[in-house]
Amino acid sequence: MPGINMDKAGIIMDDKFITLAHGAGGLKSRELVEEVMLPAFDNEYLRQMHDGAKLQMTNNIAFTTDSYVVQPLFFNGGNIGKLAVCGTVNDLAMTGAVPKYISVGMIIEEGFAIADLQKIVMTMKEAAAEAGVHIVTGDTKVVDKNKGDGIFINTAGVGEIIQGCDIAPQNVKAGMDVIASGYLGDHAATIMACRHNLQMPGTLKSDCAPLNKLVEKLLQEVPQIAVMRDATRGGAAAVLNEIAGQAGIGIIIDEDKIPVRKEVNGFCDILGFEPLYLANEGKFITFVDKKYTEKVLAVMHQSEYGKDACVIGETNDKAVNEVVLRTTIGGMRIIDMPAGEQIPRIC
Repeated sequence: MPGINMDKAGIIMDDKFITLAHGAGGLKSRELVEEVMLPAFDNEYLRQMHDGAKLQMTNNIAFTTDSYVVQPLFFNGGNIGKLAVCGTVNDLAMTGAVPKYISVGMIIEEGFAIADLQKIVMTMKEAAAEAGVHIVTGDTKVVDKNKGDGIFINTAGVGEIIQGCDIAPQNVKAGMDVIASGYLGDHAATIMACRHNLQMPGTLKSDCAPLNKLVEKLLQEVPQIAVMRDATRGGAAAVLNEIAGQAGIGIIIDEDKIPVRKEVNGFCDILGFEPLYLANEGKFITFVDKKYTEKVLAVMHQSEYGKDACVIGETNDKAVNEVVLRTTIGGMRIIDMPAGEQIPRIC
């Protein structure tokens, strides 16, 4: 881009760390935007450099926003930047929308390494490219040292609703299958292992991923899907309880059908966690009439992000508003809504 000096590594700023001047709106702010943000996020919308992006939309839209404060900022399988893009993309996808545009707001602490900032924005670029979305506007603010915990990121996104789809909890009825898109608990276990320097297998990594391409194909093939929900904070347990309450139905989950990696099970055994309550950043739960279950699974199994999808339970009209786990030994126990933040700063 004109006026930007680049070397083989990418950015060429004289500064190695963020200073308060980078948030003051002057020359340093311009350098930060032009030498870090624009090369990573460059597209026709962002290049206009207005206070906001002018966008073209034709159908009904979905809109969402979220903030990310995860610690540590970098972890096996991603970082806060990938999490921010994928989280917003996935929230839009769960509404039955095709994500189109994302905004990015960053609150950066004085002293934050610009090299780390570059890693984060390049990861965001890669995640946005995979999802097929444009980062079209944004903002940066710099706060005093020791008042920002490194970096916080807010993203907002808009997408176009897929015509013919009606995704809503009220569509869930008794006698439907409950499907998980893959192994549960990977993200939370990874974050906790990184945070506390636990010796865990290198195969354990965050499942952070953009799910919109899988969801779009799924809704095109099976528009009769009742509802979908990504199982982030509170895990699958929170999702199941939310749907049970909103739809006025009961849900029975089979313990021996819940997909959990042995590494995550080991983590849960050590620290006393329940896999159903662990956060995910690349998994979703969907409810569908049993006559469409086989087709749903066939579509999901074609995707890298749905290859391990399976039925984990079904809905009923007996234990209304309750989620019950049928244990491997045949007993029954209630899976309550999480009462608090089981693992803080997870996303």
